[in-house]
Amino acid sequence: MDRGSPIAFYFDPISPYGYLASTRIEALAERYGRQVDWRPVLLSVTVLQVMGLKPVPATPLKSDYSRQDKSRMARLMNVPICELRHPDVSPIRALRAFLWLKRRDAAQAARFAKGICAKLWARGEDISTTEAVLQEAVLQGLDASALRQGMESPEIKAQLREEVDHAVAAGVFGVPFFIVDGQPIWGVDRLWMLEHWLKYGSWDPAP
Repeated sequence: MDRGSPIAFYFDPISPYGYLASTRIEALAERYGRQVDWRPVLLSVTVLQVMGLKPVPATPLKSDYSRQDKSRMARLMNVPICELRHPDVSPIRALRAFLWLKRRDAAQAARFAKGICAKLWARGEDISTTEAVLQEAVLQGLDASALRQGMESPEIKAQLREEVDHAVAAGVFGVPFFIVDGQPIWGVDRLWMLEHWLKYGSWDPAP
């Protein structure tokens, strides 16, 4: 087992918990000398199709709890969050843009992904359209023209499908989902477990 291997961080911008994790994962990894490998996944595939579940906002009882939970967790983490103002939001174009950027500069792609998550959950703006995605790219000083062409390429569209298939094969069913040293960890409320593993390399209690 390579204790210096990257942390695979599976994210979907439509998840508020994925957004919260996106604000912490890089700093956490850096404290323990690890890199973060940002990996896209679609909850519309893992939750709706593979698991056959309803989305949380459409699930009785759980939806009410989730609205309260994400708000208080964001407050504890000192991170801004707002209610989802675009219920039919789609992350597909944003994730295609992310993959095109990742082929060229993984660090820039990660910054873009964090920006897209914040655009939806901190600023309450839609991320579904190509124009919305390009607006975030311009804010980050990226070449919007090249990105527009790249994110619509057949290769990138195929890569996103492959990434989702990979995530399902790896056992990813929700976000945020982390895999480090072969250890799967799900949920922003399990960041403490991720840190425990990074610090001690075992599930024994801290000495």
